[in-house]
Amino acid sequence: MSAAAVARKRGRSAPGAGAGTGKRRRKTDSAGDRGKSKGGGKMNEEISSDSESESLPPRRTEEEDDEELEETAQEKKLRLAKLYLEQLRQQEEEKAEARKFEEDQVAGRLKEDVLEQRGRLQKSVAKEIQAPAPADIRVLRGHQLSITCVVITPDDAAIFSAAKDCTIIKWSVESGRKLHVIPRAKKGTEGQPPGHDSHILCMAISSDGKYLASGDRSKLILIWEAQSCRHLYTFTGHRDAVSGLAFRRGTHQLYSTSHDRSVKVWNVAENSYVETLFGHQDAVAALDALSRECCVTAGGRDGTVRVWKIPEESQLVFYGHQGSIDSIQLINEEHMVSGADDGSVALWGLSKKRPLALQREAHGLRGEQGLEQPFWVSSVAALLNTDLVATGSHSSCVKLWQCGEGFRRLDPLCDIPLVGFINSLKFSSSGDFLVAGVGQEHRLGRWWRIKEARNSVCIIPLHRTPRPPAAGS
Repeated sequence: MSAAAVARKRGRSAPGAGAGTGKRRRKTDSAGDRGKSKGGGKMNEEISSDSESESLPPRRTEEEDDEELEETAQEKKLRLAKLYLEQLRQQEEEKAEARKFEEDQVAGRLKEDVLEQRGRLQKSVAKEIQAPAPADIRVLRGHQLSITCVVITPDDAAIFSAAKDCTIIKWSVESGRKLHVIPRAKKGTEGQPPGHDSHILCMAISSDGKYLASGDRSKLILIWEAQSCRHLYTFTGHRDAVSGLAFRRGTHQLYSTSHDRSVKVWNVAENSYVETLFGHQDAVAALDALSRECCVTAGGRDGTVRVWKIPEESQLVFYGHQGSIDSIQLINEEHMVSGADDGSVALWGLSKKRPLALQREAHGLRGEQGLEQPFWVSSVAALLNTDLVATGSHSSCVKLWQCGEGFRRLDPLCDIPLVGFINSLKFSSSGDFLVAGVGQEHRLGRWWRIKEARNSVCIIPLHRTPRPPAAGS
């Protein structure tokens, strides 16, 4: 479009403009005509420049910029709605991740429950255990004679210890103080508080922490209320010293064994006797049980480990140790560990009559050169459903072991220094500490006496190394 046409168009669009404006436009038109008459090329360049300047947008003022920055109410609603939807989306993603994590946890727990029921659960914790420093071991003293047995309450809050002085002491794990003392009963006196009048050899506590059972050389089993230490019942029936006690997990069914070579079954809740089983050829030294309706026994000098199936009234017999089997503990429903006075520690599976693994001279040798004898294994303990095992002797240490894959190997982990006879060992339910009952004498006799030992309960902390983070985390 030519400059004259643009001018004419502008003139028509503003017919009511003032006279001054019209004069200026006319002057501009006349000047444009003169320029057109002088030269067409120069005029073309000026027209091009004018058209370019007219096409450029006008410069914005600060007020116009501020007006554009201010959003309208509708735009604000839209922005907030988008933010809300984004928050909802993030919350749903987090919930989905949490559900997936819970499902994985539930699936893992169900798998563990199935393996536990089948007796095949073996959690790997032994490699994480660090050897405690001697200064970290807490020593609780209160008994006058050798400790013979210890048990821990299911909530890991208290420890019961019994000794050859015929007393039972309840200790606080947190403070190490005495919570209650059941004193020795005097023979031939009536009206006195009930208690034991001979060496206490064994104790057991129910899985709900309600009942405590203790057995002594006087053939008696005393039942106590664990919380208040109040005497409830006395079971009689064994014809010799009661050497082993165990509650079936989840029930109040009690198993007992004795030097009279029998195994008896009791119902503590109903204060009743159930039945007696026979089979051992010598005094039975120890007993243990878990959830199944069966128990395992260490046969002492008859050299056998036996599994008693209570409903069928049958038994499985296992051979492997060369000496007297004095201690036994179930690792899970299908595997167990035992110790003997020939210095050996054995791992057993219920499907085989011979040990899956046998560690000879587990605590080394003692005596003069050429006349060495192995240290007796006086106690064993296992952290339930894991690969961690502990053994005790009078070799001035407690040994921790790791069970290999399938319980077919026993590898030493570390030694924990403790002087004296380790007559009893128990792991806490959480696996955070190990309790040892230490005495100057063996729990079943007086073959040796270690004068420098202290009759005490030792709480050994079990610290774990942190696991390395999983790949990709």
